[in-house]
Amino acid sequence: MGLARKHQIYLVTGGCGFLGKHLVQLLLEEEPDLLEVRVFDLHLDESMRHLDKVTLIQGDISSLEDVKAAVKGADVVLHTASLVDVWGRVPAKKIHVVNVQGTQNVIEACVTEGTQYLVYTSSMEVVGPNTKGESFYRGNEDTKYESIHEQPYPVSKAKAEQLVIQANGRAIQGGRQLVTCSLRPTGIYGENHLLMQEFYRKGQLTKGYKIRTIPASVEHGRVYVGNVAWMHLLVAREMQESSSPIGGQVYFCYDASPYKSYDDFNMEFLGPCGIRLLGSQPLLPFFFLRFLALFNALLQWLLKPFCTYAPILNPYTLAVVSTTFTVQTDKAQRHFGYQPRYTWEESRARTIKWLQETDAQRHAGK
Repeated sequence: MGLARKHQIYLVTGGCGFLGKHLVQLLLEEEPDLLEVRVFDLHLDESMRHLDKVTLIQGDISSLEDVKAAVKGADVVLHTASLVDVWGRVPAKKIHVVNVQGTQNVIEACVTEGTQYLVYTSSMEVVGPNTKGESFYRGNEDTKYESIHEQPYPVSKAKAEQLVIQANGRAIQGGRQLVTCSLRPTGIYGENHLLMQEFYRKGQLTKGYKIRTIPASVEHGRVYVGNVAWMHLLVAREMQESSSPIGGQVYFCYDASPYKSYDDFNMEFLGPCGIRLLGSQPLLPFFFLRFLALFNALLQWLLKPFCTYAPILNPYTLAVVSTTFTVQTDKAQRHFGYQPRYTWEESRARTIKWLQETDAQRHAGK
């Protein structure tokens, strides 16, 4: 496998986000010869300003001029910036502007500024689960599966990934060709995962109990954020080799995290923090959950002119959690030597420690 070139400039779009922060920290740890790590985000985390070699750049991914200014002089772009919303908290138009137009802006900036290497953070939802609720069991990048999307977020990620893959080989300023690839994480977990924190706090509000909603037989693939960041770094290194097969490819992000239902997987972290899962089988029948999801969707539509009503449960999120979606592939290992940097035991321990420390800080602040 190739080694990173010295004195390079990396740009991380969305670098103040959940994955972005982990990626920036990993770059600083693993690439000591980098000249600069640029962090581009609409909302900057000032706590990152003290980091050596890090330059914070405030800008809007939907502004081509902002993106061009950030890309100028960069050797590699790691494009993680995205609006993740499956609840209806963000208007569909804004999701499209950020996720699709923003990605097009990054591509155009790479072309005009002569930046040759672009890694895009996609999502498993580019593939599915589809609206039919068909299982994706131990699938890989070549598995035949009918990807049917209706919700703005998966539609936007699918369009953005297509733009990135189609851009591979485009002529760029300076006479070279753009090299792109796309990484598809399954559900990411780890330190600073806000949804996990939300589940924990809701468990505390219900006196430490959580009701099982989905059968344990429904399995999902999950991946630790540190391993997703590690895969970004490895693919960015290897794509710069002239013989690399990476250009125009897509890769699922995977590690040794166990296949479990969302309820059971989340309990791997919530359990040690004092939350208990009630029932070996769902306590509520599926038709009731379906009714409640449809009712939430109707209520959301009725309240839209007046306020934003966006509960976690809606028809799309119910379909996702109740449909098996697991990945089994070694493509990343074959193409660029990927092996998880963190074991399942390490990933679990780090996530639990973060939840416990966050809770302790919250109580100390009262």
